[in-house]
Amino acid sequence: MRPNRGTYRAGLYMRLSKDDEREGESSSITNQRKMLRAYAQEHGFTVYDEYIDDGWSGTSFDRPSFKRMIGDIEAGQVNLVLTKDLSRLGRDYITAGQYTEIYFPSKGVRYIAINDGYDSDSPYTDIAPFKNVINEMYARDTSKKIRSAFATKMREGSYIGNFAPYGYQKDRENKNHLLPDPQAADVVKRLFRMAAEGTGLTEMARILNGEKVPTPAVYRCLNRPDLNVEHYTKRREWTPAGISKILRNVTYLGHTAQGKTTKVSFKSKLSLSNPREDWIVVENTHEPLVDEETFAVVQRIMHSRTCHKTKGFHNIFSGLAKCADCGRNMSAVGTRKKDALANLVCGGYKLYGTKECSNHAIDYGILYQIVLEAIRAEVSLTEQERRELAEELRRTALERSVQADRKEETATLRRRERELDGIIEKLYDDHLNGLLSGERLHKLLAKYEAEAKAVQKRLEAIERPAVPEGDAAQSDERFYALVREYTDLETLTPELLYKLIEKIEVSQGSFQKTKEGRVKVQTVKIHFRFLTQGREYLYTA
Repeated sequence: MRPNRGTYRAGLYMRLSKDDEREGESSSITNQRKMLRAYAQEHGFTVYDEYIDDGWSGTSFDRPSFKRMIGDIEAGQVNLVLTKDLSRLGRDYITAGQYTEIYFPSKGVRYIAINDGYDSDSPYTDIAPFKNVINEMYARDTSKKIRSAFATKMREGSYIGNFAPYGYQKDRENKNHLLPDPQAADVVKRLFRMAAEGTGLTEMARILNGEKVPTPAVYRCLNRPDLNVEHYTKRREWTPAGISKILRNVTYLGHTAQGKTTKVSFKSKLSLSNPREDWIVVENTHEPLVDEETFAVVQRIMHSRTCHKTKGFHNIFSGLAKCADCGRNMSAVGTRKKDALANLVCGGYKLYGTKECSNHAIDYGILYQIVLEAIRAEVSLTEQERRELAEELRRTALERSVQADRKEETATLRRRERELDGIIEKLYDDHLNGLLSGERLHKLLAKYEAEAKAVQKRLEAIERPAVPEGDAAQSDERFYALVREYTDLETLTPELLYKLIEKIEVSQGSFQKTKEGRVKVQTVKIHFRFLTQGREYLYTA
């Protein structure tokens, strides 16, 4: 039942995005507030709270104040929502329709969009879906226009990013132009200088962290108190990967490179990386921080140190192979070894260097062979054992297939057994009370006792072990083939690995001197799902 007007607790929802600002003062938060409060006062609605999302797009409903309003609706504090128009609620017609047609009614919430003349209490609300579609079309059209305008600016060499790249700051007189940031620019120049002198990425990260030089994300937040550093970085330290990204960035040559990603949809936050040849690069748009020669030297050094994985390589140990010390996943990296596919190294070491962990490097092909031989060894069977296992699998499958039917039949028979006991007992009572003659008693007893014996016999048959029926030879061969699938392995697949193995722990290898020379010794521990303890395998090369 709807509350009367005096019991309505209204939530005044206001939203304004950058696109809406073009409509002028009529769409401002101030104007929306005046309109909503005047409407509430005129109709006698009590205002519970105001919910304002200033600067938030209507194509997404992941807005802080909107979510807070939904929380108050769930808590029963708000049973009336007022907006200036339907587009304030949102410009995604599917989600907006879900709120107006399903969510609000299910929560007993009345919704009014003043300018559109929409009131969920009115029988004349058929126009709302069409309005929502129009609002989304407007958002889609606006998105296209904005993308087109951005593309034009990018081709002109105007920088359109939210934040200036590390080492630069936005020109106060022209926000699309970059100027060197003295403090950060010195760090960038130093990184290029160290790289050109041969200093490795891991060593550079160690030096900067030791000197407590703020990382790009931390530095940005230090200069922008309105930003929460937790949203941009967790570890707050330099990493080899982060430094590599800076050293490969052509921005420091004075060029503007943009269009590196493309959004999947104007409704989605997901972006996909574009091929390098599709980037929009405009040269000589701002002051460079490094000269062409130094940049080229650094690129040659980095390329020479890069190990490349074989084309088409797929790591089937992903998620299974773990560092034995820190527990992180082992990551695939390139290798310089001829005919080798890749190496696996500790993910912590790959990201953060020796400060986090050691490399635990192992040749991918060697690990593959270790695991293949280990599985073969653990599931190897004699011919007789294979036959026995196939028979056991067949028997188990047959028993399972009839188990549910037996359980249901047993319950039915037990229930009938109790009913027959009750019937027979009542027959004797009726005879003693003179309601049933002796002759009639004996006939009925014979009938029900015969049924009771049949029920008991069937119960005994069900409870005996099942005797396999059907073509046993054909069934055995089917399960024998299943056994061979696991015991005659030639290749490994991710599906097989996840069925048999819980995890694979790779220890840090070490080199030892032997009579044959210097050899690498490394332990791999495989935890099989069907064994209580992991098996260790020693690898030497």
